[in-house]
Amino acid sequence: MQGVGWIGAIIIGAFAGWVAERITSAKHGLITNIFLGILGAVVFNALMALLGVSLAGWIGQFIAGAVGACLLIWGWRALRGGRT
Repeated sequence: MQGVGWIGAIIIGAFAGWVAERITSAKHGLITNIFLGILGAVVFNALMALLGVSLAGWIGQFIAGAVGACLLIWGWRALRGGRT
């Protein structure tokens, strides 16, 4: 997560993971939400970099984390073959 620091990344990751959990009707704990939010932001920022788009700041990273976490949950479910 660009420019928000470690503490900011954890806070944003927790909220982004929680939002993704609600959107996808998943059931995760706090640690999983933080992990999904941070990893989701990394994945989504990488995809956006390929398109030449940069999401900066707290709001941009929150959006990237939430969208990226939704993509990760969707991908995991696609690999596992169902809603887990």
